[in-house]
Amino acid sequence: MMNNEEFHDELGENHFSLSAVNPVREDAFNISDNEKIEKIKKDVENILITLGMDMTDDSLKGTPNRVAKMFVKEIFGGLNPAKKPSASTFENGYKYGEMLVEKNITLYSTCEHHLLPIIGRAHVAYISNGRVIGLSKINRIVEFYSKRPQVQERLTMQIVQELQIALGTEDVACIIDAKHLCVNSRGIQDIESSTVTSEFGGQFKNEQTRRELLNYIQLETKF
Repeated sequence: MMNNEEFHDELGENHFSLSAVNPVREDAFNISDNEKIEKIKKDVENILITLGMDMTDDSLKGTPNRVAKMFVKEIFGGLNPAKKPSASTFENGYKYGEMLVEKNITLYSTCEHHLLPIIGRAHVAYISNGRVIGLSKINRIVEFYSKRPQVQERLTMQIVQELQIALGTEDVACIIDAKHLCVNSRGIQDIESSTVTSEFGGQFKNEQTRRELLNYIQLETKF
C-alpha cells in the first residue's frame, strides 16, 4: 500500500487532478504582490544555493527577483480574481445564428505537478442565443485561466464555463491541443506527444454540430 508521498508522486506523474477548481487558499490575497515577490525571492535563492549555485556570480544575482516577479506578475497572474478580464457581451443585432469559432489561440500555461510549461493551441466556439462577445475577449479568457498552475482538463472546462456564464448559453465548446514539458523534457522524454482535451456544452454534444466544429478547426488559414 502506498504512503501519502508515493500517492501524490503517482498522481502528479499521471497528470490528473482531483478537482475542477484551482486549489487556492481563502487567504491567498491577504498580502500584496510586492510582499509575495519578496517571500518567493528568498525561496528561489535558497533553492539555487541548495543546488550548489554561486549566488555571487553576476549572471545569477538577479535570478531570484526575476523568477519571483515572473511567478506573481506573469505566469501565475491568473490566480488573482482582480485580474479577471471583463467579459462584456452585446446584443446580436445582426442576427448571426451560426457557429462562431476562434481557433488557434496561443496557449501558455504551467503544469501544477512539476511547474513546467504547457504550450499549445485552444479552439473555442459558441452559438449565440441572442448575445455575442468580442473576439479578443475569448483570447483574454483563455489567457486568464492559463496563467496559473493548471491541469489541462480543468483549464478546458473553466474556459467553457466562463463563456457559458458570460453569453447565457450552454452552447459553448473548447478543444485544447498542447505539449507538456513535464512529459517532453523529463520523465518519459517523449518530445513528439501532445495532449488533446475537449469540453462540449449544449448543441455541441450533438455529433453533427461537433463534426462541423472539427471541420472548421482543420481548415487551413491563408493570408
